[in-house]
Amino acid sequence: MKVISTEKSQVLASKVAANLRIDISYTKFEKFPDSELYLKTERPDAETVIIGSITDSDSFIQLLLLIDACEGSDITLVLPYMGYARQDRKFNDGEPVSGRAIAKALSGGINRVITVNIHEDAVLGFFSVPAKNLSLASEVGRHLSTLGLDNPLILAPDAGAAGFAAGVADTYGWESDHLKKTRISGMEVQIKPQKLDVAGREVVIVDDIISTGGTLATAAEMLREQGAKKIHAACVHGVFASGGYARLCSAGFSSVTSSDTIESGSSQVSAAELIAEAIRNQ
Repeated sequence: MKVISTEKSQVLASKVAANLRIDISYTKFEKFPDSELYLKTERPDAETVIIGSITDSDSFIQLLLLIDACEGSDITLVLPYMGYARQDRKFNDGEPVSGRAIAKALSGGINRVITVNIHEDAVLGFFSVPAKNLSLASEVGRHLSTLGLDNPLILAPDAGAAGFAAGVADTYGWESDHLKKTRISGMEVQIKPQKLDVAGREVVIVDDIISTGGTLATAAEMLREQGAKKIHAACVHGVFASGGYARLCSAGFSSVTSSDTIESGSSQVSAAELIAEAIRNQ
């Protein structure tokens, strides 16, 4: 068995290979003047693990090319971050079901799929091969325990992320809740936890994805007005588009943590061990 990765998932893939005690293949990546992509990898083994997050169009094309390059191998495709997984249904006429389109394109030539905290679980059903989703909730919780937090309150930004927040909190028996938005008037909106009081407490807002950080920055301002002592942010997938990371720092977050499903300087949680365990047990 060998591990092969796309260009932007090399660090995570190397950690997975080291955890499995197997080789990672060197792959050469190039781009032609007309923007066509080219790659050349080593000869695949009978079993191959392809690891690559879909963070942009190039990373998606690289996955398609790697799958084709490993033709004839038993392929496990690992999508640490699956872009386009936000849309699992058609909301308006003329729209694609983006998650379905990507899943169908990637299903050819592979034997199974592993995702990490996919945004919509329903997208797993669009793959024509067995698909399994992993959760980094416990790993995020273990990282937070190293920050010296004093009885933190784990908050989801909305009800949809409440399950993930509960999973993070359960790691050490912390309390969890989710934020609720209440419109006070035509111009005023209040954001506060649905059940618990933040006064005097350290708060960690957790989510599967932080995109621009706008919602979290607004929530932090209101939580501080409600008496929160310190506010932290943690997520699995740190997209941080449009200056999102800097936006959170300027909003007064004491720490901002993400995982290496999207590799960046804030990647303080690794999905490598969880992915390696899933590969061993498949």
